[in-house]
Amino acid sequence: MTTLKRPKTGMILAAGMGKRMRPLSAITPKPLITVGGKAIIDRPLTALERAGVDRTVINVHYLADLIEVHVKQYDKFDIVISDERDGLLETGGGVTKALPHLGKEPFYLLNSDSFWMEGSVPNLDLLAHYWIDETMDALLLLAPTVTAVGYKGRGDFLLDPHGRLRRRKAHEVSPYVYSGAAIMHPRLFKDAPAGSHSLNAEFDKAIENGRLYGLIMDGTWMHVGTPRDIRSAERALAESATGGRQL
Repeated sequence: MTTLKRPKTGMILAAGMGKRMRPLSAITPKPLITVGGKAIIDRPLTALERAGVDRTVINVHYLADLIEVHVKQYDKFDIVISDERDGLLETGGGVTKALPHLGKEPFYLLNSDSFWMEGSVPNLDLLAHYWIDETMDALLLLAPTVTAVGYKGRGDFLLDPHGRLRRRKAHEVSPYVYSGAAIMHPRLFKDAPAGSHSLNAEFDKAIENGRLYGLIMDGTWMHVGTPRDIRSAERALAESATGGRQL
């Protein structure tokens, strides 16, 4: 059993329409909306910089020119744009299209609004430390729902004693929600359809094969999906002056 060295490639999913963030997203793509004085996408970019990646792929669709200009100013690592202007491919389709840029080794995958206050150890370092290539196709960073800021759902997954994930059933409540950050191996997308589809298709396949795992994050996750969530996140950031590190 071997532990992965840190991934040297990352991907940020930034092609969504941001409909729930309207009216703010009417003329500004959600990744460029500011929270706590930073564009939302700057936080996953900073996380990947701290994790030591050499290259990051960013997919774009809605108001793509604005996102492309913004991220191309980031000079800490190489930026590669995966262009979806001709058609939105959703999360799974977006990664599948970007595979030629991601290489053959495991990579970090972050939502453009992946947003948390770090604990004692950076969470992308934790993911790399606990990745086991022989048994995992994906390792998802999970946030406890009881401490998440702005999240009011019923959770996503349950873990077995070994960290393998299953989806919660309709009548269940899960204590964990997917934070939008993960390590994934390209083999997860073997035989994936080329068109638009959700990452849930890949997650379900990995669950069936016993190769979808989860890791509970260290720190506080913030759900920033609506304008009201921005206020909650900024309040939490302001109150964390003596707490964990911020992304």
